[in-house]
Amino acid sequence: MMNLRFFYQGVDIDERTQEYILKRLERIEKLVDPVSEFEVEIDMDKKGKFRVEIMVKTPHDLFRSEETSESIEGSTDIAIDEMEIQIGKKRTRSHDLKIRGSRSIKKNTVLDDSARF
Repeated sequence: MMNLRFFYQGVDIDERTQEYILKRLERIEKLVDPVSEFEVEIDMDKKGKFRVEIMVKTPHDLFRSEETSESIEGSTDIAIDEMEIQIGKKRTRSHDLKIRGSRSIKKNTVLDDSARF
């Protein structure tokens, strides 16, 4: 169960659209900590386009993506795809730093000739 808040500004969202957004957010929920907070903000600009902003607050990071298009579903899809890329880059970077650190430790470790390995 995710911690989720919706904000609507000048837009009425039906149940089907809200379920669609929840279904798409489940993809991101698998990638982040279970204690993460999700915020979805939906509003309509003067030209009639929908802006969807998604923020995910994890204990150590904040991920944010925003998209404006003709439909709420289209904006949601693009924003979630951007969010997945951001989270993937962060996970890959932290994994690479751990590997690099362990290589550095191994390289700098000196063993005595009398050590039994």
